[in-house]
Amino acid sequence: MKIDYLAGLLGPWSWEPTAGSVILRIFLSTALASIIGYERSTKRHSAGMRTFIIVSLAATTAAIAQASLAAQDCASPWITASVIIGTAMLSGYSIFFSSKGQIKGLTTSAGLWACGIIGAAIGMGLYTAALVSWAALLCSLSLFPAVELYLKDKSNHFEVHLELKSKNDLQRFSATIRRLGMRIDDIEMNPAYLSSGLSVYTVSFTISSQELKKYKKHSEIIEALRSLEYISFIEEI
Repeated sequence: MKIDYLAGLLGPWSWEPTAGSVILRIFLSTALASIIGYERSTKRHSAGMRTFIIVSLAATTAAIAQASLAAQDCASPWITASVIIGTAMLSGYSIFFSSKGQIKGLTTSAGLWACGIIGAAIGMGLYTAALVSWAALLCSLSLFPAVELYLKDKSNHFEVHLELKSKNDLQRFSATIRRLGMRIDDIEMNPAYLSSGLSVYTVSFTISSQELKKYKKHSEIIEALRSLEYISFIEEI
């Protein structure tokens, strides 16, 4: 029988369904999930430490139960599978659209699902796979956003939330964009503000000017547009 590398270092007690291995798996599941949950809560996401811990514990407990039954020749793979499916359904509820037309909670939703799978791996005694996956998940949540932001700022395409003082100013805004060396790909009036009296749009751009492509960041372009007298508010989304 193939044994997990870390389990092999710890000894037979860590992979067999003993009281010690159960305590280790539950502790490890709680510790890793709490770190992921803390990272999410510090960024004010809806799912925080408690949510991640509960999801991970549920998956770990299900996997422990499945492993114990398998040791008694009572195979029941549906136990862990049902928990993973349930986690996927639960994580879907954390996705929503903001008033600016942005999809919110997608990363947290995927993180919950991944945390459930990592918890299941811990429950099965796959410590090495669980720890490596956990480290990769933590890096993707806490370190990669800076890389993603850098690449996004270098892109020739970006989207903004635009609030004009009057709907009659949209033509002036379009003319200004063309003079700056950009192309408007799409303009949509934001339905969330229809009854507010504000002229609010979601606008997609493509930078066509070679000078802008080389020297200007999205933040600098938006800062220049923010100084226009007929723009009430603008930000990248």
